[in-house]
Amino acid sequence: MNDAVALVTGASRGIGRGIALALLAEGFSVHVTGRTRFEAEANQAGSAGSLEGLEREAAKLPGRIFVHRCDHGKDADTRRVAEDIRAGGRLDILVNNAWPGYENMVEDGEFTWPRPFWEQPARRWEAMIGTALRGAFMVSRAVAPMMISARRGLIVNISFWAAQLYEGNAIYGIAKAAADKMAADFAHELRPHDVAAVALYPGLVRTEAVLENAEYFDMSNSESPQFIGRVIGGLWRDPELMSKSGRALVAAALAHEYGIADVNGYRPVPLTAADFARD
Repeated sequence: MNDAVALVTGASRGIGRGIALALLAEGFSVHVTGRTRFEAEANQAGSAGSLEGLEREAAKLPGRIFVHRCDHGKDADTRRVAEDIRAGGRLDILVNNAWPGYENMVEDGEFTWPRPFWEQPARRWEAMIGTALRGAFMVSRAVAPMMISARRGLIVNISFWAAQLYEGNAIYGIAKAAADKMAADFAHELRPHDVAAVALYPGLVRTEAVLENAEYFDMSNSESPQFIGRVIGGLWRDPELMSKSGRALVAAALAHEYGIADVNGYRPVPLTAADFARD
């Protein structure tokens, strides 16, 4: 049994769920947060995934799961989760994944995501900046003292190439650039305490939403939701972890460095900024 303890935010579905499952498969104790606690709630909302469903999958795995219904847009919820974890004595890894930024992409039958910034609905800013980015800051703020006390820890901000390149939505780019900068500045302040912070870029991930629209994607180099969790496990075991602190890292490139394959044995090809520039 791995004795490390992780917290994965936004784990009821998508990448967060995959990260949690990958860490549980490696024997980590994993705290997970999400707004959708039960499958009945997900069905009623017409969405896929709940913490209840994740619990059922986790029952087959060696790690221990701890479930927290939490809306990271509410500071009281975040504080409660941190207090519950603190009562257990330790936290080694925080994965800031919770992301409501893709909600309500269609309004009144129109796909509003690619509108220019002056036509973007203000609620999209609130979702990506006021909720997702602020939530990542607040949960990091709440749990960092545990890592500092232990003199070891890792904070991972799930980010993307939109931090560096235009990816069709200005608010999205601002949010991801801020996630990278947050990791870099956290790393600077945490370095004296031997705690690392990084931003981590997935590739095309076979989430529920992507699979529903698979005909629109080139899936040949896609990643399972568990893949990035496997990479985070490798990052945690890396004896040179602190040398990577403060950087924006590509999950597939780290997987090549660590010799990690996806769940189906495939080794995703790392993408670079040049790949996106050609699109």
